[in-house]
Amino acid sequence: MKIFCAKLKKESNALTRKPIPGELGEKILNNISQEAWNMWLQQQTMLINEHRLASFEPETQEFLKTQMLRYLFGDEQVSPEKYQPNKKN
Repeated sequence: MKIFCAKLKKESNALTRKPIPGELGEKILNNISQEAWNMWLQQQTMLINEHRLASFEPETQEFLKTQMLRYLFGDEQVSPEKYQPNKKN
């Protein structure tokens, strides 16, 4: 199934199930493509690693939720402040 992805601003393959529980999961399911969700998962991993976060801590979960909303539904890039991508030779 295809949806118009709010992140990518184009029609793309839909997620097959809610990625998280509740109303927010429903919103993501209806508005975010599989491609954009995969991009978020990579971004989330980078945030966890760069900030040395413990994903089980409530503060970390709230931080990641805020960053996810900014990334998926805003026009903001959520990379860590001093993040420098690896340059490929």
